[in-house]
Amino acid sequence: MSNITVCVRFRPLSPKEKEADGGAICVQGLDSESFFFKAEKEEELAFCFDKVFYQDAEQADVFRYLAMPVVQDTLNGINGTIVTYGQTGAGKTYSMEGPSISESDGQKKGLLPRVVDNLFEHIKCSEETTKCTVKISMVEIYMEKVRDLFDLSKDNLQIKENRTQGIFLSGVTEVTILDPEEALRCLSRGISNRAVGETQMNMTSSRSHCVYTFLVQQESLKDDWSRTGKLVLVDLAGSEKVEKSGAEGRNLDEAKTINKSLSALGNVINALTTGKVNHIPYRDSKLTRILQDALGGNSRTALLCCCSPSSSNASESLSTIRFGTRTKRIKAPLRAPALPTQATPFQHRRSAYDGILEKLRKSLNPEDVMLLEELFIREGILFDPQSTEDLESALEDMISLSVSSMQETIEELNEALEKLSVKYDALAAELEAAKRSPTVHVVSAGEYPNFIGKIFGVFNRF
Repeated sequence: MSNITVCVRFRPLSPKEKEADGGAICVQGLDSESFFFKAEKEEELAFCFDKVFYQDAEQADVFRYLAMPVVQDTLNGINGTIVTYGQTGAGKTYSMEGPSISESDGQKKGLLPRVVDNLFEHIKCSEETTKCTVKISMVEIYMEKVRDLFDLSKDNLQIKENRTQGIFLSGVTEVTILDPEEALRCLSRGISNRAVGETQMNMTSSRSHCVYTFLVQQESLKDDWSRTGKLVLVDLAGSEKVEKSGAEGRNLDEAKTINKSLSALGNVINALTTGKVNHIPYRDSKLTRILQDALGGNSRTALLCCCSPSSSNASESLSTIRFGTRTKRIKAPLRAPALPTQATPFQHRRSAYDGILEKLRKSLNPEDVMLLEELFIREGILFDPQSTEDLESALEDMISLSVSSMQETIEELNEALEKLSVKYDALAAELEAAKRSPTVHVVSAGEYPNFIGKIFGVFNRF
């Protein structure tokens, strides 16, 4: 069974589409899961998905079917990812945010504010003995650089991976939120920093992929267990044909980068579905690297393919639908989540540990501290410093081990050189003796420059 739910949503016709084609559409609904699609110069095609949302679908309908199960899984400790995909102007950002993130009309609210509300509703209903913490971060992938939308000075975040966290962004700003209102204020601030531009197809076209991350940590004060779930929402920038969007200058460069990253995403999907490729090219783009957990079975994933029903956009909509069809074929089973774990002394002292690292960053090189922490986590070492001196001592120990290892390597190289030197002396003596003998033909290096000459060249280095 696949861990990926794939749905298609057709937005209503725009005024421009109604004028251009007289309201002609390319889709004919059959039921809530299938439809016929009529593309240019092609026969009528039938498609089937987990759910199809037609032009009259409400935002609440999309949330209930697509997102609510993923939110519930996140609260149960299963990582979740929700992705909106489609051509520019197809309704991805509207589905994700609504008309705006702070939309007061309950019917028009998008997935993002509904996810926030749903998370805190569950937290409010949780037992009093359970402590819940929600942290959010927000980044965009713009021109193949990951930018922190809560701190614009961090404009080239690095994507890392370790055993405990999976894929994560090193140094990203995480904000602890206490209620839905605070969360929406933070998200609104981040959205205002996102790169947008005007094209002929969209007045406010997203020029970057936007990634919203919710980290939900739960800890029982009674039974001494803890559980963590990560929920990632991804609003992809839309693919676009330059002749239609009219992109030029900076917009053209952005469009090329967007299309290239979406092409890399398509390559990953193809590699996962063919079953004949040993290597999955997750590292070909920042987008596919961030989505590695979502596509590879480490996350419950929901994909919403947003399309225009207009005949004038039939080729672009068909491309989106076929992408959804390929994604649905991914059969990476969801890995079972870890059961709530008994809290360890290390987990109880985590805040103190973070405090120590923060103090070290003020007195030492922050990059050195980050590298040290990442090394310990990656190697699975349970490292629990009690003081700044402990961490500095560990750093000295690691340096000492590295120096010892280098010294051993140098000693091995010296022994190898001594053996080569002895062989060289012996060979030189044999050659000298051969020169004195009138009956022995001595082969000079010049006769076989590609072989003997190379040997002499090696010996002459010592």
